[in-house]
Amino acid sequence: MEAENRGIDQVVFDYIIDAYAKSSFYQLLGLKIRSLAPGKAEIMAETDIKHSNAQGMVHGGLFMTAADSAMGNAIRTLGIKAVTVDCSISFLAPAQFGKDIMAAGEIIKSGRQIFFTEARVFSEGKLLATAKASFYKVGIIGEEV
Repeated sequence: MEAENRGIDQVVFDYIIDAYAKSSFYQLLGLKIRSLAPGKAEIMAETDIKHSNAQGMVHGGLFMTAADSAMGNAIRTLGIKAVTVDCSISFLAPAQFGKDIMAAGEIIKSGRQIFFTEARVFSEGKLLATAKASFYKVGIIGEEV
């Protein structure tokens, strides 16, 4: 699956895709960018037995990581580097192994330094989790600190 650019600056798109490819943690979990649009991002993962928890179910940490990534990348689509300040998630239903999950994140409100975001995690159209997070701006993509 190749990530889809839905209207963001190509330089920013390439930066996000390259940074994602270099993240060994995202690679370990099998997370992939599905699409990037201004203020929005979609992250995918095919669930596998490697994602299991002690009860033999898909671990909620996969949902949380996908949601956090979707929300953070929603901010990056605007050319802004930001880090998570806080994040909460509500788990609504389990995922099935071998099925894709998709986290859709978006910016709800942005200030000069703080961004408020939300994400929803789905599998086959079923809502599995909702998340909210705030992020702190640490820089601009293309400007090295």
